[in-house]
Amino acid sequence: MSILISPQDLNERISHGAKTTILASLWMPHEGGGFQLFQSEHIPTALFCDTAAALASTPSSSVGRNPLPDPDKLQRWFNHWGLHDDREIIVYDQGKGLFSARAWWILTWAGVKGVRILDGGLAAWERAGYQIVGGPGNLGRGQAQEVVAGQLPVATIDEVKNFDGVLIDTREANRYAGRKERLDLKAGHIPGAVSVPTREILNPDNTFRPAEEIRATFEKVGVTDPNNVIVYSGSGVHSAQAIAAMHYAGLPGAALYLGGWSQWCADRNNPVERSD
Repeated sequence: MSILISPQDLNERISHGAKTTILASLWMPHEGGGFQLFQSEHIPTALFCDTAAALASTPSSSVGRNPLPDPDKLQRWFNHWGLHDDREIIVYDQGKGLFSARAWWILTWAGVKGVRILDGGLAAWERAGYQIVGGPGNLGRGQAQEVVAGQLPVATIDEVKNFDGVLIDTREANRYAGRKERLDLKAGHIPGAVSVPTREILNPDNTFRPAEEIRATFEKVGVTDPNNVIVYSGSGVHSAQAIAAMHYAGLPGAALYLGGWSQWCADRNNPVERSD
């Protein structure tokens, strides 16, 4: 089963009452903004997923901007949503697919089977002409399956420092090259990393490119064995989308360095590389 689902297939599941839990993974910079966005418009039957609160823990320079969520806190969210193995879990967002990819990665890491991403997100759903509703959304289903953390590989900063495989930076090319940086303390990239910006794996409408094109993109930078790959971004969001793309393209196994550039560049002793 593909990790992606089309608007047409999701609409059919909703129309036929198939066992489906839909999570809208949303974030806005001001407090409560994500839920306000959700209340204004969402896919019918969807539940609100607070990206910052549910899918990450407290940021710091020692762990990065979006560290792993505490499993106990994540369990409370599982219970709130009522996640169960007998229901297909669909995640979507209202932007470029970054937050839905983060949701896919965190839920899969936490042991949820068969999580799927709505390809193209809410924009694709609207383009297809399907219904949008407002309001607080559906209620969760209560007690849920248990969080079983560690079901996807994670790389620590020490493992990155001693790594001799393919290290992939998924931020935009200007940030990788060190020409600009508005989020983190320094500009540049981890020495030895190769650049695969997430825009190279997406179509202009933010749907995923065909699997064969995605495979070719990663093969071009030396990926032959995805189990010997570490992927990073600024803080584990763009990199989650890249790993989702690799799974879709039949290249599972890459580890996610969640601390990313935000953790790496916060330590003045870590080397920084820039390029033209």
